[in-house]
Amino acid sequence: MTVLAIDTSNQALGVALLDEDKIIGEYITNMKKNHSIRIMPAIQMLMKDCERTPRDLSKIVVARGPGSYTGLRIGVTIAKTMAWSLHLPLVGISSLEVLAAGAGRYFDGVVTPLFDARRGQVYTGVYHFQNGQLEAIQSDQLVMVAEWAEKLKSIEKQILFIGSDLAIHRPTIEGILGRQALFAEITENNPRPSELALLGKNKPGEDIHSFVPNYIRLAEAEAKWLEAKGQK
Repeated sequence: MTVLAIDTSNQALGVALLDEDKIIGEYITNMKKNHSIRIMPAIQMLMKDCERTPRDLSKIVVARGPGSYTGLRIGVTIAKTMAWSLHLPLVGISSLEVLAAGAGRYFDGVVTPLFDARRGQVYTGVYHFQNGQLEAIQSDQLVMVAEWAEKLKSIEKQILFIGSDLAIHRPTIEGILGRQALFAEITENNPRPSELALLGKNKPGEDIHSFVPNYIRLAEAEAKWLEAKGQK
């Protein structure tokens, strides 16, 4: 089985190839720049360097959000198009789950991945490993970071925060949780497409035509349009 993983859901752009139980290639950049222009050349370069063709692929796995509206649409559209045209199963994985997987495997506490959502808000959840499997304790959500930190006080374990936007929210988190909060190093703060491939490897494919990103919240323009129509 050869799995192609695609992640353009946030600042980092990543693609990876998993062949059976071996990661044979991985490409990551951490620049909020032109995902729409760079993602296909990245896939093509990775496939060429790993000496694989589209016919060798067995599955497409994509980070389905939460994250950037534009980034999510880019990654999901490419993944759906490739899966449909190549007649391959398509699997979507939470972008937060991918981030948590890289840091939580050997951590005894819980992991809280986060992406900045502006105005003091974050996309976040709570994950931990149980019997070698990553499980969600708190589902992915959009919440005020101060409210979230207060809520996490009830967890009687250390909490590892991870994500490239940590610097924005670290003072608030530390002020509320103190020593209960740990923070990942900068080398751990970007989601790895190889983790994405591993998480999706054994999951069943989803219906390609109904597959959509998980935005969690409406786009600002859509929210204003609904508000103007008197709907919530």
